[in-house]
Amino acid sequence: MTRLVRGYLPRYRVAILIVVVMVTVQALANLYLPSLNADIINEGVVKGDIDYILRTGAVMLVVTLVSVVCMIIGVYFASRTAMGVGRDLRGAIFRKVLAFSQTETNVFGPASLITRNTNDVQQVQMLLVISLTIMILAPITAVGGLVMALREDVPLSATLLVILPVMFGFVLIMIRRAMPLFRSMQVKIDRINQVMRETLSGIRVIRAFVRTRHEEERFDAANRDLYDTALSVTRLFALAMPVIMAIFNLSSVVIMWFGAMQVDNGSMQIGNLTAFLQYVMQILMSVMMAMLMFVMVPRAAASAERIAAVLDTEISVHDPVTPATDAARRGVVEFRDVDFGYPGAEDPVLHGVSFVARPGQTTAIVGGTGSGKSTLVNLLPRFYDVTGGSVTIDGVDVREMRQEDLWSLMGVIPQKAYLFSGTVATNVRYGAHDATDDEVWRALRIAQAAEFVGEMEGGLDAHIAQGGTNVSGGQRQRLAIARAVARRPRIYVFDDSFSALDFATDARLRAALRDETRDATVIIVAQRVGTIMHADRIVVLDAGRVVGEGTHHDLLESCETYREIVLSQLTAEEAA
Repeated sequence: MTRLVRGYLPRYRVAILIVVVMVTVQALANLYLPSLNADIINEGVVKGDIDYILRTGAVMLVVTLVSVVCMIIGVYFASRTAMGVGRDLRGAIFRKVLAFSQTETNVFGPASLITRNTNDVQQVQMLLVISLTIMILAPITAVGGLVMALREDVPLSATLLVILPVMFGFVLIMIRRAMPLFRSMQVKIDRINQVMRETLSGIRVIRAFVRTRHEEERFDAANRDLYDTALSVTRLFALAMPVIMAIFNLSSVVIMWFGAMQVDNGSMQIGNLTAFLQYVMQILMSVMMAMLMFVMVPRAAASAERIAAVLDTEISVHDPVTPATDAARRGVVEFRDVDFGYPGAEDPVLHGVSFVARPGQTTAIVGGTGSGKSTLVNLLPRFYDVTGGSVTIDGVDVREMRQEDLWSLMGVIPQKAYLFSGTVATNVRYGAHDATDDEVWRALRIAQAAEFVGEMEGGLDAHIAQGGTNVSGGQRQRLAIARAVARRPRIYVFDDSFSALDFATDARLRAALRDETRDATVIIVAQRVGTIMHADRIVVLDAGRVVGEGTHHDLLESCETYREIVLSQLTAEEAA
């Protein structure tokens, strides 16, 4: 929490200075009012001086007005500061998450990262708003009230020696018991977000398998878990107000009792007793306001820890200190004795993988489920870094290139085609933001998407829902391919990007791509043999190792694994 404050609050020095000045003036004005009230009672009411009452009353009105104006200005600038820090924190978290590799993303999980960038930042914002007002106002009021109370009557001030320790002790007990509960609440909010995301993403599967009731029960369990923890916190702080009010009222009774005795023996005036009682109430109110802040500190501190955990995470994939020069690239991709294992896994996924993909050629990667095909191509754009060997482009290790330079060479179509909310045009232009309408339509034609886009209401301006849920799986894949084609990269990576297409569309799309990618390097990961049997080079993986490499006909003769894959999909005549 302290590190976050030191890192972000200095940017708002002027606003904080204004808050400090305004709150200080407000506190001094509030401390001055009981003294004026005592003068009215002692000098005006007792002596019957109406003019003195009116003059002093007018001064009290002016002081009150100054206090109100200062309070408004102080709260305004405190809110601006807190909202600004919140904006900066959200931006910092977002930029950090964008720099994460898949390794860091998997450590936190999408649901937790969303909670940290929304709910956790909001907790810090709320604490800052209260801190910038109460944290300044409460100490000034408490110390000033104590000084003014001593000024009114020293013997009667001895009652504070009992009252204040009781209140502070109660506040500390509340904080110690609340801190672990607030930490637990944030984790349980993560769990609710996770269950909700899974339910929304898998709604079709849930309905298809009639598991709606099961998902309701799962969400109810997560919701009730959060409810129980929140209820425990609420019950804990439900004690606060009755205890505080009891202390207030008992303090008033004790002060009035001893004060009346002093008024009776003439050692204290009625106005001074009234002022003393008001000062004691201001002191106790300051303690209560401080307690309100301390109530929020545990939860905000827990949230700040979670935010700091994201911001302090060491990124495993980062740009080199001295990147390779951005020379013209031909696009020769080479995997040199590549090993890779996921963090925490017992065994590596890839073992000594080596092959070359050249411009003007199509290199296909095939293998059984779990053989490491997608993992292999994820190493090229550095979604993960190799744990052994190297991946090079034109002889330069990808780890020696700036990530933006590396990504600018590629058009990656992932295994799960994802579209952003917007229109067809905005999604296709995501790969090339300055593409004209003609270029967008050209990319759509190559991807065999022009026909169905032309039939959609609005054409290029047709609405696309988040994730592309309002179009079919095959249409999503074709729009994702058009997005890559519009970019015209040096290297195309198709990670099982044709699985949702029918055979005729697949054939037309590959024919159109052949002309478009004549000078580019094309790497295709596919399960369907018909998609890759005409590739210039086919790399066969089995259990993370290269067990065959060559053309379709060569591998039919020399690679048993490839022959099994082919014959599981085609007849011997079709394979030949």
